Amino acid sequence: MPKNEINEMLSHLVEIIKDSALKMDSIAIQGFGTFEPRKKLERISVNPATGKRMLVPPKMVLTFKPSTQIKNNLKENLSDGE
Repeated sequence: MPKNEINEMLSHLVEIIKDSALKMDSIAIQGFGTFEPRKKLERISVNPATGKRMLVPPKMVLTFKPSTQIKNNLKENLSDGE
């Protein structure tokens, strides 16, 4: 495939993932993995340099869970390299 077609396809995929995340829907790509939006709760953090405590506000994060197929391929490649 030409490089510009691949770039266009990837751009569309990223847009689909963004739109799904904004709707709080997860999206699964068979054989690759699942993207899922999650809420991180507000928490207290400590600056290690100053010891000052601060409140970290809640936020939304996009998580990725690789498919079993990807995990197994990675394990095989790691074990073959040793």
